[in-house]
Amino acid sequence: MPIQNVPEVFLNQDTPKPEILVYDFKMSNDVFKTKVNLSQHMFSFLQNGRKEIHFADSSVMVDMGQSLLVKKGNWLWSEMLVKNSDLYYCKLLFLSDKQLRNFLDKTCIKKRPSRRSEAYFIIENDLYIHSYLNSLSAINSSATTGAHDMNSVKLEELLLYLLNKYDKKFEDYLFSLISPHTSDFSRVIEQNIFSNLKIEELAFLCHMSLSTFKRHFFNEYGVAPGKYFQDQRLQRAKAILEEGKLKSTDIYLDFGYKNLSNFSAAFKKKFGYSPNQLKKP
Repeated sequence: MPIQNVPEVFLNQDTPKPEILVYDFKMSNDVFKTKVNLSQHMFSFLQNGRKEIHFADSSVMVDMGQSLLVKKGNWLWSEMLVKNSDLYYCKLLFLSDKQLRNFLDKTCIKKRPSRRSEAYFIIENDLYIHSYLNSLSAINSSATTGAHDMNSVKLEELLLYLLNKYDKKFEDYLFSLISPHTSDFSRVIEQNIFSNLKIEELAFLCHMSLSTFKRHFFNEYGVAPGKYFQDQRLQRAKAILEEGKLKSTDIYLDFGYKNLSNFSAAFKKKFGYSPNQLKKP
């Protein structure tokens, strides 16, 4: 699957990327695990549908009751329609590092290194958020020459409101957006053992080519990633089956197997006996 460069994909080819961009994203079908290179931080205000984002060491899913502020980087996006609806609609607000630094300097927030490294911040929607989105739509539908300046003012308004609502938690997150962070490779791997992400998707989230990822993985763990993940998942499956509450038919899909026979064959190859021969309490 090709990588989508966002927000560049929403701009005309000859249009320079602005410091602030408001974009109404709509679609009529579900899309799963799109590889996205997000080059600016992004507010995602979901109006209709569900959105799931996989990060290097975490994932988040929101519906219309929540919004997100997402850090720039390589992420996997899944966007889904809700039942009895034929339209996915999300209002996106992009902002650059420069725009964020200007805001932090202007508001005289004390500069300090951030301890937070999360890739996202969840915003609980309220009456203000709904009113804010209506005003944002009104500004950008007018297509006036002053829309960019008005968007800049509206962005400051939003950030000030969220600082007031979430206080130091949001302040720390804003500083984390402009602080250099590198994900610990082993932490990323351990967080994704049971995520069912493909090896190439993990490589993308780690900002590595597939070959570089495999080489780095082998140096770190002494085994190929495919074998490592399979062994870890089978160990977990064995522990679940030993509890006696679930059967192989209940869990094989959760561990990345398309059918029961493949799961049973892999289980027997690793442990020397089939799941049905497992001793249970």
